Amino acid sequence: MLSISDRPKSYFEICATSAYLQRMTSNSPEKAVQEEVRRIIHVDMDAFFASVEQRDHPDLRGKPVAVGRDQARGVVAAASYEARVFGVRSAMPSVTARRQCPDLIFAPPRFEVYRAVSTQIHGVFRRFTDLIEPLSLDEAYLDVTQACTDGVTATEIAQDIRKGILEVTGLTASAGVSYNKFLAKLASDQDKPNGLTVITPRKGADFVASLPVGRFNGVGPVTEAKMKNLGILTGADLRDKHLTFLVEHFGSSAERYHAIARGIDDRPVRPDRVRKSVGAENTFAEDITELEVASAQLEPIIAKVVTRCAEKDLAGRTVTLKVKYADFEQITRRMTLPTSVRDSEVIMSVARELLGGEYPFRKGIRLLGVSVSGFEGKEPQHEAQLELF
Repeated sequence: MLSISDRPKSYFEICATSAYLQRMTSNSPEKAVQEEVRRIIHVDMDAFFASVEQRDHPDLRGKPVAVGRDQARGVVAAASYEARVFGVRSAMPSVTARRQCPDLIFAPPRFEVYRAVSTQIHGVFRRFTDLIEPLSLDEAYLDVTQACTDGVTATEIAQDIRKGILEVTGLTASAGVSYNKFLAKLASDQDKPNGLTVITPRKGADFVASLPVGRFNGVGPVTEAKMKNLGILTGADLRDKHLTFLVEHFGSSAERYHAIARGIDDRPVRPDRVRKSVGAENTFAEDITELEVASAQLEPIIAKVVTRCAEKDLAGRTVTLKVKYADFEQITRRMTLPTSVRDSEVIMSVARELLGGEYPFRKGIRLLGVSVSGFEGKEPQHEAQLELF
């Protein structure tokens, strides 16, 4: 009998954990290295939006630049490396960015230009493979396994891609090369800007072990803090925790954490992935009980959603609000509009209406999230309606 922990678990958790342990027994990291190895490249443009502005406006080069609006409710969409030195980051309120960097130069976003440059970048990708999974305008996974023939290596292909991007766009890109998506993405961030890092199968597990858990894709600030409270500071600490321990504390995410701590990630590069929604959320340090405070917290969340929709050239008709209360009870409320939108004021208006319908709040709010879905051509048109579930 498999012992999960002293805390009662659902039948699903027990079965899922048992099945995963069986897979891990038959598919250890050592065995995985011996099997056919994929060649995955993650390409990430360096400070993409800001770099385009500096390229097109020579007077901005070498200066701290933020793409966004310099106004009371403005939000930074991207920051140049010169601005990042002062702590300026994307999704930061413009007033905060200005306070941290008084000499910051704001450049209005030009998403039509960024999309055009992204098309050029993807043209370079297609010289080497059709297996391209875009994550946004400025980053993508490429599976170049089939292209690695006749002595050509994935590292050489990554070098050629970076060279091609520079020639076509005048911009630099960083790349990570490895045998899975998780490690390739970690590698691309290892030597930014304009860097190239390679993680081989035999070095994967040790590379993960050396990193702080906050570097792992999918481990946000809240999860990172939770892991630290449990004594998990590095990949090595995470690897030392038994799967049953991870299930107890992280539920459905336990399998993924258990696998990536060992350098394992079986996800394929999916060139035909259909995005069903675009969203963002924020967990608060203190529970929120007042409507005015909660409404104000929606602004940076929606700014992220609008930026992500613009990056992917998406507009949707359904706005969904997610509320997680202090006791972890979660509700969602949605409104479907007659036409597709990605305008921040419209999304804000809908989100505030949905939030107002829950006031007075039954409990303190620990998390708010907003997403847009029902993208053009994905759902039938019908009259505006409010759906509650």
